[in-house]
Amino acid sequence: SVFFIILFYMTKKSFNASVLPRMRAFASRLIGRGDAVLVGLSGGADSVCLLHFLRYLSSEHHFALAAAHINHGLRGKAAAADQRFCRELCKKLDVEFLTLKTDAKKTAARFGLSPEHGARKARYDAYLKLARQWGANKVALGHQLDDQAETFLLNLLRGTKAKGLAGIPVRRPLAAGVEIVRPLLCITRAQTEAYLKNNDLPHVTDQTNFDDAFTRNWVRGKLLPVLETKQPQIKQHLALIAADMEKLAAGN
Repeated sequence: SVFFIILFYMTKKSFNASVLPRMRAFASRLIGRGDAVLVGLSGGADSVCLLHFLRYLSSEHHFALAAAHINHGLRGKAAAADQRFCRELCKKLDVEFLTLKTDAKKTAARFGLSPEHGARKARYDAYLKLARQWGANKVALGHQLDDQAETFLLNLLRGTKAKGLAGIPVRRPLAAGVEIVRPLLCITRAQTEAYLKNNDLPHVTDQTNFDDAFTRNWVRGKLLPVLETKQPQIKQHLALIAADMEKLAAGN
């Protein structure tokens, strides 16, 4: 009906007015004219939001853009389906698509890491290889405010020195000439999902995200919601503490 069409565009306008300026200002500190940016694209909500947003921003700020999808060799047909989804999305957005298959189990065994940390190392090694191949000076990843809060709590639960509470850095060197940047650390997971809805963007869901056997999933699904009942702004508060700890760790 006309009413629902009007309501949709009012909601979209409201989202754009309240969130997009913050996203643009934050990203503009990390990415500028002449950069070559490789976006880590898993197909999940955050990475799709990031790719679409940077695709929009690239024409305004004049930087090159491509997407990198890493297949960890862990999820068989599901991983192949995610790769196809990412390839098709890039085709629709007219973004160059790069992909690499890694062996996360082999990496974990070789370096004596847990499966989770083995996959992480394999992924970052793959990002660097593709960045070198394509000529990127920046790798943009889709971590957002919820990830920051979860990481802070995870490190606290595991036991860490103060430096460990710095959480996820907004930017850090990956290797000589290549920097990791995280343009979505200024918004929440709910806001990335709202961005997708407002722009009619599909995404894929990794079912392992709901398995409480993984501590991060327990923090996300159980601990944070309990804390939010006492303090609705807990994610923002934890993110601010993490940012302060990062500055202290850097000696600022």
